[in-house]
Amino acid sequence: MWVNTLLSDTAQRAPVTADLAAIFEPIRQDLDAVEQEFIRHIQSRVALIPEMGRYIQNSGGKRVRPAVLLMAARLAGYRGDRAVLYASVVEFIHTATLVHDDIIDGADLRRGRLAVHSRWGNDITVLLGDYLYIKSMAMALTQDSLEIIRLLCDVTLRMIEGELYQLTKTGDVDISEDEHFEIIRRKTAYLFGGCAQIGGLLGSVTKEQELALREFGFNLGVAFQLVDDLLDYTADESALGKPVGGDLREGKVTLPIILLLQRGGAEADRLIRSVVAERTVSTEQWRDIVRLLREHGADDHAYSRAVEYATQAKTALDVFPPSRERDALVALCGYVLSRDR
Repeated sequence: MWVNTLLSDTAQRAPVTADLAAIFEPIRQDLDAVEQEFIRHIQSRVALIPEMGRYIQNSGGKRVRPAVLLMAARLAGYRGDRAVLYASVVEFIHTATLVHDDIIDGADLRRGRLAVHSRWGNDITVLLGDYLYIKSMAMALTQDSLEIIRLLCDVTLRMIEGELYQLTKTGDVDISEDEHFEIIRRKTAYLFGGCAQIGGLLGSVTKEQELALREFGFNLGVAFQLVDDLLDYTADESALGKPVGGDLREGKVTLPIILLLQRGGAEADRLIRSVVAERTVSTEQWRDIVRLLREHGADDHAYSRAVEYATQAKTALDVFPPSRERDALVALCGYVLSRDR
């Protein structure tokens, strides 16, 4: 549920959903195996690498991306070990992105703990991210599926392009919705889509079903990021695991603020431009931003966009017959819309 009164009305529209552990129960053993694979492949003669790897792993994380791959593989009828391997590859790629992103953003906290660069420094953390990227591809190359390797390379390049594109838009109060959604697609959605598509490639599905899985993952990824952006203005700081309002202080203008700028007139424009220019926000300014988001319906509209994408994700699964695996993926859409962290 939402933990801030800003979205009290919106929260009532969020689907009631089982918790993440219940959704992932059919693949619990596989997810545990992914954890073990992470530990195994992070080993190195350089003791600092496994030390940092264990720190990252113990920081938590929902493992949504590996879970999408594993569940999609189950839906496609695959039960072999390669799903665990590729899910581990995806987790390595995602983790590499996180440690690099935290350096770029200057984020001190990640999931309620010191970010890796805050503990070990930027130089070491950059190299760790590089190590994780290369390690992920080395793991993927132990298999003989050139199609999957190409897909992994493609989504990784898109993620890096998305990060670079976002940097060009940092501090740009006049960023358009289209430009913002391009960042979301590259930084988040393509990896989600790739995870689901890899699951289909491992199993026995038609081309239509493979593309439907990709569409499911892509739309789920967009919904996931839209909710994530909204949580920066609505979540409780202790639940979120990082200070709220971080995006705006970092100069990132996301959908709630884009919508507010379209609707809020001169007051909203002056306020947002001031915060972005100064890269700091006072208690009074934050209170005004929250008030304006609510008064102009920017919060509800941003949430409704997330609902649209989650609905499209669920609809994409209609090409599959009813099953426990399909139900789990549908339930994941509900979880994404109702999460508070």
